[in-house]
Amino acid sequence: MRFGKWRQSSALERVDLYTRGTIYLLVWVAVPVMVALSVTRPVRQQAPAVLIAAVVLLALAQGWWSIRLIRGGFLQYLGVEDMPRRQVGAGAALTAALLVGLLALGRITGMTEFPMLTTALGCAALPFLCGYALLVPARTAVRRVLALNLAVCAAVWLLSGSVGLTLSALIGQTFAGCWMALTVRCSAWVLAVMYELREARDIETRLAVAEERLRFGRDLHDVLGRNLAVVALKSELAVQLARRGRPEAVEQMIEVQRIAQESQREVREVVRGYREVGLGAELAGAQGVLKAAGIDCRVLGAEAADALPPAVHAALGWVVREAATNVLRHGDAERCTIALRVQDGSGPAAVLTVENDGVRQPLPAASGTRGSGLVGLRERLSGVDGVLEAGPTGDGHFRLTAEVPLPTRSTEAEPVRKDPGRGNSVRENKAPEAGEPVGTARTARKDTR
Repeated sequence: MRFGKWRQSSALERVDLYTRGTIYLLVWVAVPVMVALSVTRPVRQQAPAVLIAAVVLLALAQGWWSIRLIRGGFLQYLGVEDMPRRQVGAGAALTAALLVGLLALGRITGMTEFPMLTTALGCAALPFLCGYALLVPARTAVRRVLALNLAVCAAVWLLSGSVGLTLSALIGQTFAGCWMALTVRCSAWVLAVMYELREARDIETRLAVAEERLRFGRDLHDVLGRNLAVVALKSELAVQLARRGRPEAVEQMIEVQRIAQESQREVREVVRGYREVGLGAELAGAQGVLKAAGIDCRVLGAEAADALPPAVHAALGWVVREAATNVLRHGDAERCTIALRVQDGSGPAAVLTVENDGVRQPLPAASGTRGSGLVGLRERLSGVDGVLEAGPTGDGHFRLTAEVPLPTRSTEAEPVRKDPGRGNSVRENKAPEAGEPVGTARTARKDTR
């Protein structure tokens, strides 16, 4: 793995690589040690070259096969897929053959003359035990490691007749085998816990999205349920009056029109989030959610939110919500800074900046061509003449900046809005007086014609 990829990888990926790499390293340290002990001068001078070559080849084959066992053992321990028993049997057969070969070399050379025989035997069993400890329960692994050690020590005693060498092999084999089984199991357990934590974070994010959908559905029900019932009743009454030739049917339909337009306005408010999306609340909520996820979040300039107009307040509130969601879903952030300020340049403007670290790769929506999150924010900000810039900063950070111009005093008295259908700016129509149904004047002019 190149250094750049290491910097862009998440903490979980780094721990995974470190855990697996450490165990692989133990295997490939044990194999060269065993090979070196098998080709030392006393062994070369007395043992047949064919037997020495066979032991060396068995050691290399067992090391390569043990790497496969360790990889499959991690997958089985993490619940991804089970390890085929044939591969476990093949690894056990290679280990048994290697132990027999080493004992044969020791018998020919002399059990006491073979250099560090107990170390060579321990290195022969270690690669297989690294993978086998992940495939069976911990107690089963310890019992079978002890059984293997007793069998090897019994063979050493039968071939050498030396009590000291047998005890040395027993102590070394037992300590090395049990220590390796425990180390591998603990490493796999830590890795499994980290994967569970990541899954819990993903579930928390999905639950937050589901809760927001439930809130949205509840608001739509509250807005449309009563109004649609009234529309249905008044439409039915207007039909009955029209069949009787009563002029009151027109008044009922005017009321239906007013209720429909009012419902349309309320639905737009719900969709845009004007009811609950406030910048101050979103800043506090984002800080709380990110801190709960283990991210150090700082909010700067939150007091400036109180002086912003309602439209800017709501638009920037959506920016904070979407930015916090991106920090949770993408990358592996440890720190996040949310800053709000009002700057004076060519004109007053509110600038919101969200910056976080732990970015593995640029977000797909950063270019503005794909992804619904940032594209949706740009659409919302366009309604208040705002702009959005988002992308990596080149040092493992991601920065999102939203800038919205603030109205001057000359425009505050008569707000201007953009008509999304026509693409130009129009004056807001005056709200109807209390008790005056919307569209009444226009309908009355048509009737007088």
